Amino acid sequence: YEAIKQQYRPEVPEYFNFARDVLDRWTNVEKEGKKSKNPALWWVDGAGEEVRWSFEELGVLSRKVANVLSDACGLQQGDRVILILPRIPEWWLVNVACMRTGTVLIPGTQQLTAKDILHRLQKSKAKCIITDDSVAPAVDSVGAECQSLKFKLLVSEGHREGWLNFKDLLKNAPSDHHCVTTKCQDPMAIYFTSGTTGSPKMAEHSHSSYGIGLTVSGRYWLDLTSSDIFWNTSDTGWAKSAWSSIFSPWIQGACVFVHKMPHFNPSIVFESLSRFPITVFCSPPTAYRMFVQHKLSSYTFKSLRHCVSAGEPINPDVMQEWKVQTGLDIHEGYGQTETVLICGNFKGMKIKPGSMGKPSPGYDVKIIDENGNILPPGKEGDIAIRVKPTRSLFLFTHYADDPQKTAATIRGDFYVTGDRGIMDEDGYFWFVGRADDVINSAGYRIGPFEVESALVEHPAVVESAVVSSPDPIRGEVVKAFVVLTSDYASHDPEKMMKELQDHVKKVTAPYKYPRKMEFVQQLPKTVSGKIRRNELRQKEWRK
Repeated sequence: YEAIKQQYRPEVPEYFNFARDVLDRWTNVEKEGKKSKNPALWWVDGAGEEVRWSFEELGVLSRKVANVLSDACGLQQGDRVILILPRIPEWWLVNVACMRTGTVLIPGTQQLTAKDILHRLQKSKAKCIITDDSVAPAVDSVGAECQSLKFKLLVSEGHREGWLNFKDLLKNAPSDHHCVTTKCQDPMAIYFTSGTTGSPKMAEHSHSSYGIGLTVSGRYWLDLTSSDIFWNTSDTGWAKSAWSSIFSPWIQGACVFVHKMPHFNPSIVFESLSRFPITVFCSPPTAYRMFVQHKLSSYTFKSLRHCVSAGEPINPDVMQEWKVQTGLDIHEGYGQTETVLICGNFKGMKIKPGSMGKPSPGYDVKIIDENGNILPPGKEGDIAIRVKPTRSLFLFTHYADDPQKTAATIRGDFYVTGDRGIMDEDGYFWFVGRADDVINSAGYRIGPFEVESALVEHPAVVESAVVSSPDPIRGEVVKAFVVLTSDYASHDPEKMMKELQDHVKKVTAPYKYPRKMEFVQQLPKTVSGKIRRNELRQKEWRK
């Protein structure tokens, strides 16, 4: 870790474009025969269809798409483009084409409703939307209310009234395109935040923030080289997909493996890890929680050597079970849509289960109090990144069109993440919860994650969400919403609650146990799969 900190000295030039300066450079390395035969993109649909593109092929096809955007749609540098596609190769082409044309990409997930799409179109003033047959009707139902929207591109074999057919235009587009000149601080993309605590904000990133800033993830956290095949299971609508399905692997010249997998299915994941030579794997904690419910001993992941997780904290019990079954550690990382990797369990570092590791060498990370003062080890406070006297270029530029919310992220010399945490004596960071999620019961501050981790260690619990609930004596108490495994679902609720309460008292400090409990079929989640604790908390306090 200390060596990584010494080595990491990224250069940020005045002009930078990821397509030209990174992808086209890999094309040249490939042509000179100095790179492994790995493709740049390896896509499978699970039904026998496969696509393997070298960096050169990715370059040719993305230039054709760039011509579609600038010629057929007449888009100019700085115009905004919303992209809502599943995991299909065209998603990667549009990402690269937007870099080549200097248009600002705004990805969205297929699970967005018509109301969500309307909010994004109106708020972003996007000129163009690119999607498929499943989302087009929702776009058409709100399109009349979006004055800025001028072009609708349909990725489909079929045609639809009012839409340009992407595949037809791609076929006929020329393959020579001159990449626009972009300054490193020019806008490259806007990501709507996941909205765990409120309505999603538009975090704008520059060409360098992800394009150079994610070197730290690719090289040190994911431990990738140009001979690796890396699979990240993220949905295409989220910043994590940009992190780990575009920038981190391609900075390192690694192969991005993609399985179309329309619905998340643990069996498909196990079969793919067995069948394909995937060396590095990334999935969110929710997925690993599902994985360890299965017997993995019937599978052999012969090429897999490194596993990572991000998005939410991962329970130590799940890490332990995964290691027992696969022999591999899970290297947790922590970051936000607004940042690159903030903390990570980097390759070669001792892993403390439940900790999100040490600060990324790209940032100066501290725990601060409400006045912006740095707190000593062991004291809980806000996780923050120093931005004065010099703001890192690897942070988001601002919340687009919202100077007020942008200003609210700064406290003294720091950018405040909105997450609470503790740093221990060894410099490892521990997540307590979103600032809004921390429970204050009779003077004790309780982070939901610790209680949820204790609950999930019990064999009856699939997952849980812990929130504050009003109490006349203590002000608020811990309430757990619990999803039980099928084996325990029919047990007597009173006895089950008592058993789980006793279990938590044994596993963690007794004052943290949930005094209230409700058994539910499922937990409310954002479209990216993060638990919406604020929804459960509001329900409790409205009663």
